Amino acid sequence: MIKKEMIAMLLAGGQGSRLGVLTSKVAKPAVEFGAKYRIIDFPLSNCINSGVDTVGVLTQYQPLRLNSHIGIGIPWDLDRNFGGVTVLPPYEKMANSEWYTGTANAILQNLAYMESYNPDYVLILSGDHIYKMDYEVMLNFHKANKADLTVACMPVPLEEASRFGVMITDGNGRITEFEEKPAHPRSNLASMGIYIFSWPVLRDSLMALKDQENLDFGMHILPYCRDKGKNLCAFEFTGYWKDVGTLGSYWEANMELIDIVPVFNLYEEFWKIYTKNDMIPPQYISADAKIYRCLVGDGTEVCGDISNSIIGCGVTIEEGAVVRDSIIMQGTVIKSGAVLDRAIVAENSVIGERCVLGIGDNIPNKARPDVYSFGLAVVGENTQIPSDVRIGKNTAITGITVPEDYPGGLLDSGETLDKAGVLV
Repeated sequence: MIKKEMIAMLLAGGQGSRLGVLTSKVAKPAVEFGAKYRIIDFPLSNCINSGVDTVGVLTQYQPLRLNSHIGIGIPWDLDRNFGGVTVLPPYEKMANSEWYTGTANAILQNLAYMESYNPDYVLILSGDHIYKMDYEVMLNFHKANKADLTVACMPVPLEEASRFGVMITDGNGRITEFEEKPAHPRSNLASMGIYIFSWPVLRDSLMALKDQENLDFGMHILPYCRDKGKNLCAFEFTGYWKDVGTLGSYWEANMELIDIVPVFNLYEEFWKIYTKNDMIPPQYISADAKIYRCLVGDGTEVCGDISNSIIGCGVTIEEGAVVRDSIIMQGTVIKSGAVLDRAIVAENSVIGERCVLGIGDNIPNKARPDVYSFGLAVVGENTQIPSDVRIGKNTAITGITVPEDYPGGLLDSGETLDKAGVLV
C-alpha cells in the first residue's frame, strides 16, 4: 500500500451564524475575503505551501458554493491521482445516517478515508481562519518532542483568553492541563484549533469515544488523551491569525489588508495564497473616479469615489457613488449618487440611486444585538434596495425590497428588514 506521511482533514461544515446574513445561503469558509479570495483559500494554500498534498474537506452546511469553489483542487495544485483534495460530506451508512455532530465526530465518520492513506500523522484544521502557517515546521516540532498530539497555540491578551481553550504547559512545551473557555483563565496560551495527531493515537481515541454525543476535540479527545498519559505538546505560533467569526472581526481583518504596512501581507512571493480564478476582464477606472487605499478585484468598474474599502470582482460603482470603509462583494452594483459608510454588501446585490447606508446613531440591533453591531450596515446577497432610501447603523437587509418597506424612506439604526425569509 502506498502511504502518506501526513494528511490533512479540513473542517469546513460550519454555519458561522455570527456572520448573520453573510452566511444565510453559504458556508462560512466560502464567504468572500480580501476582494478575490474565499476564507477556505487560506488553509488550503497553507497545505500546499507546507508540502501537504492530501486534504479531506469536510462539508455540511450549505455546501454547494464551497464544493463548486474547491472543484478538483486545481488552483491549489491538489488535483492528484493519489491524494489531492476530496470533499467529504455526511453520507448514509448501513446502520444509520447522521449529520456531523461535533468536530471529532466529523473526523470519526471519515475513518475509512484516512485509513486508505495509512498516514503516520493526521493534521486537523479549521476552514474559517485567516493565517499563514508552515505545517511542516509544526510536524518537525511534533517529531522532535515525540508527541502523541501537538496543539497549535498562540498567546492572547489574558482578558480574552476565556473565549478559547487554554493550555497550561510545564515550560518545555508539554501540556500539563487545559481548560475549555475558562471563566478565570490561568494561562493566555490559546488553542488555535489546529492539531497534529500520531495516527494510531487519533484512531484509538476516536474509536474509544465513538458513542460520545457531539464528540469534540477540545471537550472530549484532548481530555481522553491526557487521562491516558499521552504526550501532549503545545506548538507556539507567533504569526498573524484571526478567527473572522463575527461581523466586526471580519470587517476588521479585511480593513487590515489595506494598511500602509499590512500586518497580513497578501503579496509575499514565497507564500502565495491561491484561489479559483474565473477568467473575467481587468478593472476599469474612469477618468473621474477617485480611489484611495483600496483593494479592487478583477472585472470591476469604478466611476465613483471609493476609499479605505475592499471591492470584489465584477462590481460596478457608478458615477457619483461614494463608498467609504466598506466591503463590497462580487457582482454588486452601487448606483449613481449612493453613499455607503461602514457597510458590508454581499454578492450580486443592487444599491439604488442616491441611497445612503450607515447614517444615524449607533443604536444596538433590536433583533440580534450580538450579531449586527460594530456600527455596520449589512446587506445580504442578491438583495435589492430601491432608490432614495436611508439606512442606519447596526442594520441588516436581505431580499428584494421595495420603497414601501421603508416608511418615510428610512430604515432606522438597529432595525432588520428580511424579505428573503432567512433571518431568525
